[in-house]
Amino acid sequence: MWWRQTAKEFAAGRGEPNRAALREIVERGEEPGILAYDRNQAVGWVAVAPRSSYARLARSRTLRPIDDQPVWSISCFFVAKTHRRRGVMRALIDAACDAAKARGAEVVEAYPVVPGDDHYPDAFAFTGTLDAFLDAGFTIASRPSERRAVVRRRVAARAV
Repeated sequence: MWWRQTAKEFAAGRGEPNRAALREIVERGEEPGILAYDRNQAVGWVAVAPRSSYARLARSRTLRPIDDQPVWSISCFFVAKTHRRRGVMRALIDAACDAAKARGAEVVEAYPVVPGDDHYPDAFAFTGTLDAFLDAGFTIASRPSERRAVVRRRVAARAV
């Protein structure tokens, strides 16, 4: 819910109210993301939705829209510690692109961190890593800061 709400809304709803808000989104029939499973155990999550669903992106100075093209956004991930560096993030990226395309998206956008040469703590890589997106066929659309990129991948042909 961090991306879907303003900072004030998120802070006010910390804990159970935010969990209830996410349940409400699901109960309305929206699909706010995708789970990755290893057998019957959930081991990962990716949030994907139209950019317009994310209040924080609408207010972000750093991640403001780079043009007027409607995009779907991959906003965050969680991968269980036991399943990191095993391709789960990459599988979630592909699944998110497939889901967005199935729901009418032409372009998927994401906002990964750019770790650099030093170790970047996993907790700060919740938006994904640049290498994972580049490996998944995304290209850099913008570099708003040294540690952040905006990447895009076309998932459907433009309507003619």
